[in-house]
Amino acid sequence: DFHHLNMSPRPGTMCVAVYLLVLLITLAGQSHGYSYRVEYIDQEIDHFSFTPGSEQTFRMKYLINDTYGAPGGPILFYTGNEGTIEMFCENTGFIWDIAPGFQGFVVFAEHRYYGDSQPFGKDSYSNASTLGYLTSEQALADFAKLIPYLKMKYPTMKNSPVVTFGGSYGGMLAAWMRMKYPHLVVGAIASSAPVLQFQDLTDCNAFYKINTDVYTNVSYECSDNIRRSWKFINSIASTEKGRLWLGKTFKLCDPLKSADDLKYWLSSVWTSLAMINYPYPANFLNPVPANPVKVACSSLTGQPGDYELLQRIFEASSVYFNYTGNSRCLNLAEEATSDLGILGWNFQACTEMVMPMCSNGKTDMFEPFPWNFTRYKQGCEATYAVSPKQYQAVTMYGGRDMSRASNIVFSNGLLDPWSGGGVLKSNEKSVVVLIIPEGAHHLDLRSSNPMDPQSVIDARRIEKNNIRRWIRGSETWYHYQVYRNTKQ
Repeated sequence: DFHHLNMSPRPGTMCVAVYLLVLLITLAGQSHGYSYRVEYIDQEIDHFSFTPGSEQTFRMKYLINDTYGAPGGPILFYTGNEGTIEMFCENTGFIWDIAPGFQGFVVFAEHRYYGDSQPFGKDSYSNASTLGYLTSEQALADFAKLIPYLKMKYPTMKNSPVVTFGGSYGGMLAAWMRMKYPHLVVGAIASSAPVLQFQDLTDCNAFYKINTDVYTNVSYECSDNIRRSWKFINSIASTEKGRLWLGKTFKLCDPLKSADDLKYWLSSVWTSLAMINYPYPANFLNPVPANPVKVACSSLTGQPGDYELLQRIFEASSVYFNYTGNSRCLNLAEEATSDLGILGWNFQACTEMVMPMCSNGKTDMFEPFPWNFTRYKQGCEATYAVSPKQYQAVTMYGGRDMSRASNIVFSNGLLDPWSGGGVLKSNEKSVVVLIIPEGAHHLDLRSSNPMDPQSVIDARRIEKNNIRRWIRGSETWYHYQVYRNTKQ
């Protein structure tokens, strides 16, 4: 889930350095074979305009399972994020785990412009004219239209309260659905949702500092060796002979063109490993072992010299991309999160999801790279012919002001670099904050596992208690309660 959400600047380019999110981590799991039907709803391409042609529609996909549901039982509604909805469905086991107990209906709604929900078909990504309808506001409006549609289509859902769920960017959407459409949604579980990762709300260095702390907590030598590696890559890659050596050492499929290409890929590996630092084996693009950061750090002990260090860097990075040893070579042209909706997210990052990121090489283990909005803006204009609105999200959703929000659980794992942009404290009684010290990226939304730390077990229990409270507080609880009593 939530993949990488950020659009960190890469030296000389306008790219995603650790692209999400959220979605990133939703891949970190195996297929559980959950049963669902694939259905579609006609959605307006533009929910907010009355200009000629604005009534044009597209087919939005959603997945539904009503086998657990009782009349008036809650709709457990996942607000899809940047990727195919099946990916989130298969890796959000928490919803499937609790659905029988709540006699709930399970719905996973796909985000427009991702998966099969393409407003302009194959032309959806042609230019800014077709991509311009890819916004969080339009996506929320899609979800808001789907909810009453389901209640009309399925009589057993007519009186059902709706609880939204999401991880990473999906978690942001889940919380924003409750904020923007409280008449449709009684509560929200927002896991690893960096709703504060915006201009003037969070230090731009927070992500990379937390990322580094995950490695330092294994051993200082580990993060320090990663920090030392950048200068060695720069030095060795400065000659053709050195680039050939790096290509051979890292088993690259193609000749190395520049140091930046290798450094960019390695940066993505270190951030991705931190986010999927689960206590059990997982399958993120490729299989990874339990506690993968600890496994990677086992190769980065002592203070080896330049060539030996880079050989160890290769060994450590192999934990992420080739733990099984089945890959014959490494293709740097492929993003570390290549299966995710990177094209769509890049556009969102160039419009309203402007999340400042920076590194300094001191409090973090990455090369110094300051946040420069002017450079960022120029990159967006050159790539998409759009100008980013860095305060748009704060204006739309309120930033740190949660005074009007209610019935939201914000959960964050302290092993997750995105926790720096999450809600870690709240003065509002009905805005619940859960801190999971041993949790990586939205671990609480994953299926229960015997290796789960107690903190995530406790978090899920609190989340279920809040869902129960929200349902009981809704106007439709009476119908649900009567049905449950008649079944007993």
